[in-house]
Formats: sequence, structure tokens, C-alpha cells
Amino acid sequence: MQELTACLDEVGREQEISVVILRAAGKVFCSGHDLTEMTGRDIATYRRTFDVCTELMLKLQAIPQPVIAEVQGTATAAGCQLVATCDLVVASEEAAFATPGVKIGLFCTTPMVALTRAVGRKRAMQMLLTGEPVDARTAAEWGLVNQVVPAGELESATLRLAEKIAAASPMVVGLDKQAFYTQIDLDQQKAYGYAKEVMSLNAMAADAQEGIAAFLEKRRACWTGR
Repeated sequence: MQELTACLDEVGREQEISVVILRAAGKVFCSGHDLTEMTGRDIATYRRTFDVCTELMLKLQAIPQPVIAEVQGTATAAGCQLVATCDLVVASEEAAFATPGVKIGLFCTTPMVALTRAVGRKRAMQMLLTGEPVDARTAAEWGLVNQVVPAGELESATLRLAEKIAAASPMVVGLDKQAFYTQIDLDQQKAYGYAKEVMSLNAMAADAQEGIAAFLEKRRACWTGR
């Protein structure tokens, strides 16, 4: 978790990087915390573990680049939290998602935060209280996954999505990502107040003026990142 957080922190400072794809090797995307580290420890150790995990999840949404989870297999517990936290998710038909902590007496309380915000209360409660896995198609219907593709098409489908995002101004995408997560938990009036200020500032940006001009002149925009 610390290594991934440090990597994301470094990537977030690189203006030439437009999109991050988070992928794994093997049959499992991420199975969450190592349970051998969760046995017989003191409260300070447990708090530290979940502090580090929370720092990682917040970093995923704090960097300006959109993060796409390319899920080829199972994502459970904090692994499911990781998927729910990423900005976008492309999953193989073989992928599955679960928060099975209730089955071993350690409720998936921190994964619950991201999961609830992705799939809503009732569906999150079903996953949390039963611990049963949800297949990729169901996860897409519930809003946890954006796109489901055959296993052999997973990498190419993820790259196509990344390329579509990378075609836009990285400055505008970064601004939009920050605005999205800032407004989402505000009440509607405050969200509009915040959003109209961000959009006004966006309109002043060189890339916005270039994009509008390019559209009107029916030509390809040339982004400068300003």
C-alpha cells in the first residue's frame, strides 16, 4: 500500500501522464489485507494499517489523472474497496467482487465507505451482510463497474478507454476530476455554487479557449496544459 501510494504521488506530479491503469497479474486482482498481519496485534498496529489503506484510497482520487482499474479476476475486501475507489473500472467477464469480512468476524467497514458510494445503500448492505460475491455483469448493473468484456479483450478495451481520456486536455481532466469529488457530497445548492465557479475559471483557461476555437473552426485542438 505504501509503495502504491508513493507511486501515485510521483505520477500525480508528472504532467505528461494523462491516465493511470491499475492492473494485476494472476487470477486475483486484489484480495485485500494480508490476514497474517491481522492476528494478535495491538490497537495501534491496526489503526496504522487502516490509516495507510485510507491514505492510498484518498491518493487515488486526489491525483489529477483518472485511474482506471483493469480487473481480470477476483477483488475482495480492501481489494473491492480499491476497485470502488478507482475513477473507472473495466472488468473481465471472469471478475468477481465481494466484501466477505463478515464471514470471518472482521466486518468490511473501511471498504464499506467506497462501496456504498459506488453502488448505493441497499446493494452495499447486501454485499456487506452476506459476504457473497457479485459477478462482473451484476457489478456493472449496480454501478461498481463501467464496462465488462471477454477476458481476451480486457487489455485492449482498457487502453481504448484510456486513449479517449488522454485525447482531452490533461489540465481540464484534472480540474474536472477534482471538481467531481469535491461536489459529490455537497447539497445541491452548494454543489452548483462550487461548480459554476470552477467552470468560470475553466473557461478562462488557454485550453478551454483553444478547444472552443478548434470546435468552431472545425479543426483539431492543440492542448498546452494551461
